[in-house]
Amino acid sequence: MRKVSNEKEFEEQISQSLMTVAVFKATWCKDCHYIEPFMPDLEKEYKDRLTFIELDRDEVPDLCEQLNILGIPSFIAFREGKELVRFVSKLRKTKEEIEQFLDRAIEVSGALAQ
Repeated sequence: MRKVSNEKEFEEQISQSLMTVAVFKATWCKDCHYIEPFMPDLEKEYKDRLTFIELDRDEVPDLCEQLNILGIPSFIAFREGKELVRFVSKLRKTKEEIEQFLDRAIEVSGALAQ
C-alpha cells in the first residue's frame, strides 16, 4: 500500500480515473494494526479494480478535518476527485466487512460511470 503524507499527493492520487481507496490510520491505533495482516491479500485481490493508499491521520490533520475523519481506520473510495462511498465505524473492521465495502465501492463507481 502506497503511503501518502501530504495533501498534494493525496489530491493527485484521488483524481485518477481508476478508483482509489484511501485508508486513514495511525501508528498508535490498535484496530489499524489489526487489519495489517490481511490488507496485502485484499490489495492483490482488488489490484485490477482499484488502488490503495495509506495516510497517517497525524501527518495530515487538516485533510482529516476537511474530510471529517473522526474514527480510524477509515476507508474512503474516490474516483476522479470525487468521494464515492466511505466505511467508518467505531468497531474493529474484519476482512469480510472491508471486502463488502470494496465491492460496494466498485458497484457505486460502475453505476456512476454509466
